[in-house]
Amino acid sequence: MFNKENQDQMITKDLSVFSLIAAEKDRQQKGIELIASENFVSSQVAAAAGSVLTNKYAEGLPGKRYYRGCHVVDAIESLAIERAKALFGAAWVNVQPHSGSQANAALMMAVLQPGDKILGFHLAHGGHLTHGSPVSFSGKLYNACFYGVNRDTGRIDWEEVAQKASLEKPRLIICGASAYSRDWDYVRLRAIADEVGALLWADIAHPCGLISQGLLNNPFPYCHFVTTTTHKTLRGPRGGMILMGKDFENPLGKTNAKGMLQPMSVLLDAAVFPGTQGGPLEHIIAAKAIAFHEAMTSDYKAYVLQVQQNAQVLAQGFMDQGYKVVSDGTDNHLFLLDLSPKNITGNQADIVLEQADITVNKNLIPFDTTSPFVTSGIRLGTAAVTTRGLVAADMLLIVEWIDHLLKHMDDPMQIQAVKEAVNKYMRKFPLSQVDNHNLPPS
Repeated sequence: MFNKENQDQMITKDLSVFSLIAAEKDRQQKGIELIASENFVSSQVAAAAGSVLTNKYAEGLPGKRYYRGCHVVDAIESLAIERAKALFGAAWVNVQPHSGSQANAALMMAVLQPGDKILGFHLAHGGHLTHGSPVSFSGKLYNACFYGVNRDTGRIDWEEVAQKASLEKPRLIICGASAYSRDWDYVRLRAIADEVGALLWADIAHPCGLISQGLLNNPFPYCHFVTTTTHKTLRGPRGGMILMGKDFENPLGKTNAKGMLQPMSVLLDAAVFPGTQGGPLEHIIAAKAIAFHEAMTSDYKAYVLQVQQNAQVLAQGFMDQGYKVVSDGTDNHLFLLDLSPKNITGNQADIVLEQADITVNKNLIPFDTTSPFVTSGIRLGTAAVTTRGLVAADMLLIVEWIDHLLKHMDDPMQIQAVKEAVNKYMRKFPLSQVDNHNLPPS
């Protein structure tokens, strides 16, 4: 027989999970987080993500649910939508995708047929799996071709993109990356798309926070579609969304029951649910709404400015120490460190750095001759350490520690010494102060 007291006792006894959560919190507190796709959320974002909203099923859209009792979550989701519109200057938003990959899958379902040709940024040059990689649904369902960076500059050659588009005649051109440190020329890309009759989609999962504050080029006036995650530079919960700068009649000829052309927003909504997902995660949508609100503050503008500055100082610091940075710098929050001139693999580097509580990820560099499990580089990003309160001067200290570790990879005593220094230093930036977004002067 069900007993609420017994249930509560059972919950409090699950020490196995909560001890692991405590261990993860300790790991985050002690270390330096340089994985470019990670960040630390505020306490109110975390509270919403762990709230009673997780109990509610709400298939459909606000005001058009398949379940009753949705008036509260309708209000929450509508608030998230309006805040996202205001933050990015968008005309239409769907906040339901569970992740960036889910958003991308829904978008492609809405605008493509299996076998349609897509033109994306090559994964090995810094692109994303969902932009046509053969191991992803995007490469299995659609006919993918790719553009990349110039071998000498490490930057995308827009004339090469134009030539590739003219040759391939794709249905959809994709711009955006997971490991490209330079800004995107959306004006040129829209001209290329128009020349070949393609739709243009920007995946801004990584730089969306900087874009929202005007620190990078704005894709919305030029791209038909925009997708993003909400947990990287936007500093929200793990999730995704789809946006449009303006709605328009779908070019696929799809009509409603009255024979009228449907707007793209209708096709996109249907591609999210029921096309690729079931019920939305309303607790995560509430956390997204809070993150959007936080991103419309002056404190957040100061934060992303510091993120950008920290990334530039970190990249320059490595170059000053004789390291090779792909494209010789960064415009956003991340960059690739090419370790091949040092005869060090990315796998070797990220292992030894983790031993000293500095987390990065191994990453292929353009024209890499190794495998994705080995790699010739590492990717570094500054979104998370900036949330902790680190500034430009701290970036130079990080360069010193990483350089020292890479020069003493086989010396346990040196690795332990750096680990102790990192742990001691990061005690000055407790996770409990993540809510304090008044950054100290750099």
